[in-house]
Amino acid sequence: MEKHLDRILEHNRSFVEKKEYEPYLTGRFPEKKLVVVTCMDTRLVELLPKAMNFKNGDVKIIKNAGAIISQPFGSVMRSVLVALYELHAEEVIVVGHYECGMASLDADVMISHMKERGISDEVLSTLENSGIRLNKWLRGFDNVTDGVRNTVSLIKNHPLLPPNVPVHGMVIDPNTGALDLVVEGYENK
Repeated sequence: MEKHLDRILEHNRSFVEKKEYEPYLTGRFPEKKLVVVTCMDTRLVELLPKAMNFKNGDVKIIKNAGAIISQPFGSVMRSVLVALYELHAEEVIVVGHYECGMASLDADVMISHMKERGISDEVLSTLENSGIRLNKWLRGFDNVTDGVRNTVSLIKNHPLLPPNVPVHGMVIDPNTGALDLVVEGYENK
């Protein structure tokens, strides 16, 4: 296995010594007062901010697999609430993408990959016996647009969401950056 850590640390020392961080200096509050929930897909790392005209300091970006919030009281929703209550964000945008791996995620296949990489049947059985339904927990979605709508709905209907916060939903093309509006949150306030 290639060891990337040494190269990262070497680059970082040079980056800091040469003060290459200076163009990225900004405050901790999002200038555009937005929090974006999006997918961790590698194609979106630079494309999504460019396609949405965001620069460093403009928005809070929360990334996970599929831009899905599956737990109303999990860490992703907590991060959304922190952005709204403590970091001055005023709107939420959920951005899924076409060709998302979560659309084709097969829990049984992933569980078999876990076994191949050393997770024992005993561990899997213990989790199941503890009430953790891996087939449900590892489930993706059938349609990215529906996935975005469901996440927008979960956020919009959260009991701790401040009143009148617009929650929008979009799907981005990971090749061109084109955005399709799925939910316009202003009309649903």
